[in-house]
This record gives sequence, structure tokens and C-alpha cells, in this order.
Amino acid sequence: MSPQPLLAAEAVVAGYLPEVNIVNGCDLRLEPDEIVGIIGPNGAGKSTLIKTLFGLLPIRSGAIRLEGADITNVPAHRLVSLGIGYVPQTRNVFPSLTVEENLQMGLYQRPKRMSQRMREVAALFPLLARRRTQRAGALSGGERQVVAMARALMMEPKVLLLDEPSAGLSPIAQDDAFDRIQAINEAGVAMVMVEQNARRCLEIAHRGYVLDQGRNAYTGSGRDLLADPAVIELYLGTLARAR
Repeated sequence: MSPQPLLAAEAVVAGYLPEVNIVNGCDLRLEPDEIVGIIGPNGAGKSTLIKTLFGLLPIRSGAIRLEGADITNVPAHRLVSLGIGYVPQTRNVFPSLTVEENLQMGLYQRPKRMSQRMREVAALFPLLARRRTQRAGALSGGERQVVAMARALMMEPKVLLLDEPSAGLSPIAQDDAFDRIQAINEAGVAMVMVEQNARRCLEIAHRGYVLDQGRNAYTGSGRDLLADPAVIELYLGTLARAR
């Protein structure tokens, strides 16, 4: 590991209601070109943590750093300009806009680069060219996920934060989503992914964090967590054990 990670959370505490903490001192480290997976039971604080990383929730204590610079409580729109993208679990496209208009929304801070970025992102996701003039609301769940990821990539982020990218998708669309995540990472984008499909998440993650009650319960490489008897018993279930 490098002495200075690309993104780091240090003892972060956050929540939605006053004096009610959902994230209770979480640590996270993301290296360049790495996929980090965050898994855990419902209510563990996974999505709360990723929203906090993106400045959507205030940090009550602790710190978040990007390449060593303190970005604690920097608002989301500033984080986009600093190189952090975010794909939410729900409401991740503008349904009344076309696919092309959705992508334009992703580059509103740098409109002069629109044509170039459209070509580059469309090369990664050929679907975009075929659906360019179609309204995003008419797309399937998997296709909307493609548009949401592509829009987040328009600003050429160093870090992409994904909140439940396979949620609500068919098994085939889930496979496609995980393939896309790996392709984006191989193109040089580091990623933090919150995911309910724990086994698939850990299969593609370089490292993983298991959250429970808002705290780090386990951490290690994706491969090590998949083989850890305690993680299997508590979080992956009999399906993983049978494998």
C-alpha cells in the first residue's frame, strides 16, 4: 500500500437525526486503481457511509481525506470538481430527459469538453449511442444503471462511489453491472462499492470492509473475506459456505 491513500475515512461518525449515529467511527482506505467493497447486514450503515463520503451527510467527528487533503464536510458539488463521482441506488437518472441530456448534466461544470467526453464514455458503453435520443425513464433498470454510471464518469473522476449498483436488477443485468464495474476500474477509476450481493461484491473487490452496527467488523482482501469462516457464517450464509 502507498503511504498516502487516494481516499481515506478516519473514525467517521455520522447520522440523519440529531444525537442518533448510524456510522460509529468507520475507517476506510482506497488505493489508486482499487475496488473496495462494503458489505454487511441491513441497517449496518453502508449507504450512510457512502453518502457521508460524498458530502450528502455532515460528519459529526472524524475526517475524510482525498490524496491527503482534508475534504471533511466539503459539499457534494465541490467534491465532483475535485474528482469524486457518485451513483445513487435509486432515482439515479433524470427520467424525462434523453440519455444524451442525462450525460450532459454530468458535465455541466465543463461544457466545452462535452463532445470529447461523450465519445470516450460511449466507447466504454456502446448502449449509450444506441439509446442516445431515448428518454431515460423508458429504459430498463440495467440500462438506467448504465446511464447513471456514464453520467458520473463524464467529469473523469478519480474515485467513483457506487451505492447498491445491482439493486433491483435481474440476475443477467446484475452480471452485466459487475462486468461494467470491473471495466471502469480497469480504465483507471478507483471505486468504493456498497453492495447487498456480498459474495459477488467480494469476488471483484481488491479489498473489503464488513460493517455491523456502523462499525468496521472485518476487513481484508476480497478473497480473504470470502474464505473467512466468521464472515461466511455471519454475513454470507450457507450458499457461500457450500461453495
